[in-house]
Amino acid sequence: MADQPGKIVLMGSGELTASMVEVHKRLLRPLGASARAVFLDTPAGFQLNADQIAAKASEYFHHHVGHPLSVASYKAHTTLSDYEQQQAGRMLRQADFILIGPGSPTYALRQWQPSPVPDQLADCVTRGGTLVAASAAALTVGRFTLPVYEIYKVGQDLHWVDGLDLLARFGFNLVVVPHWNNAEGGNHDTRFCFMGARRFEALESMLPESRPVLGLDEHTACILDLATSQGEVKGIGGITLRTPEGAMTYQSGERFDLAVLREGRVVPERAAAAPVETPKPPSVDDQQAFWQQAHDLAARFQEGLAQHDPRGASNALLAFDRLVWQAQQGTESEEVVAQARDTLRDMIVTLGNQLGAAAGLSADDLAPLVEALLALRNQFRREKQWDAADGLRAALDTINIQVEDSPEGPRWQIKPA
Repeated sequence: MADQPGKIVLMGSGELTASMVEVHKRLLRPLGASARAVFLDTPAGFQLNADQIAAKASEYFHHHVGHPLSVASYKAHTTLSDYEQQQAGRMLRQADFILIGPGSPTYALRQWQPSPVPDQLADCVTRGGTLVAASAAALTVGRFTLPVYEIYKVGQDLHWVDGLDLLARFGFNLVVVPHWNNAEGGNHDTRFCFMGARRFEALESMLPESRPVLGLDEHTACILDLATSQGEVKGIGGITLRTPEGAMTYQSGERFDLAVLREGRVVPERAAAAPVETPKPPSVDDQQAFWQQAHDLAARFQEGLAQHDPRGASNALLAFDRLVWQAQQGTESEEVVAQARDTLRDMIVTLGNQLGAAAGLSADDLAPLVEALLALRNQFRREKQWDAADGLRAALDTINIQVEDSPEGPRWQIKPA
């Protein structure tokens, strides 16, 4: 590998979905066709389906990214044999590209902190390689880690745990929080990695003032190119830097100087209020603003379809879904929410018709649109809107796209002619 340092890539989620295929391809391209890519399975090591998750990652890279991905298995520090530890260590030491993803951040920390793994991950980057830390893994790389499951599922008091502080080795004084714009709660706030606004504000108050927070939207990658000292955002959403002085956001496609993150400073012209506002009763002006956003997103959706821009259409559709979810949190009337949902359904029907007219397109061509529909279907299922979810699946079936549900999530394919 090169003498210069490589890249650290932080993903809010979606590391094994269509939204990140082009990002992975782009990251691997400069490393060459013979680059050794490795998936580290530790965060999900406690799960009974850990091997299936690793197999899914390898299959995803083989079929969609077009590059082999080996598995460095390091499930549990205490139960690995000396040979297994050496084997995993050898793979990490030789890797040019390391991907770490879903699971439990605190479980991963317990396995890694007494091991040589943190040094091996840092060494990959130092030698010019690429480290991709997504979802649970992204939570571990800062000085402090948010114990998501312990707070959100178990009900422990708000607290932070010590992270790997891997980013500090490259000059970044950050706390990383993925799933920044999560909307899975349906009728309750799950932004800020399932914490919601009030809890996350309390968590922020527990951090030292010198520790800014880097929030990563879902299906979004923040690429830190250490050789050029440039950052770039790719994917569907954006990233948010929050400090006691304020917050600022970079959206997909934008570039920035890494000094912004290293210094943890908000550029004045980009400063914006932190998005943790307390809901207030709706007013006529509020409703006008809501519908203006809704109409703008609907127009962007139609424009994406007209220009054969599947990513643009998908982004607008997902943003519209988030807008509707936010309206349900008490800031809009039931009538407004119902009207907005009707508009969303019209957009889905339009998208289905567009897919139906796209016979002959490849799976890669259709992937951004189909993944957007499946994301909405998952949202409907979480909200127990079974008729809407079944309707989406039936609509896909009528245009020869077969959907199968599995323990790892929905899979789809184009039916053979």
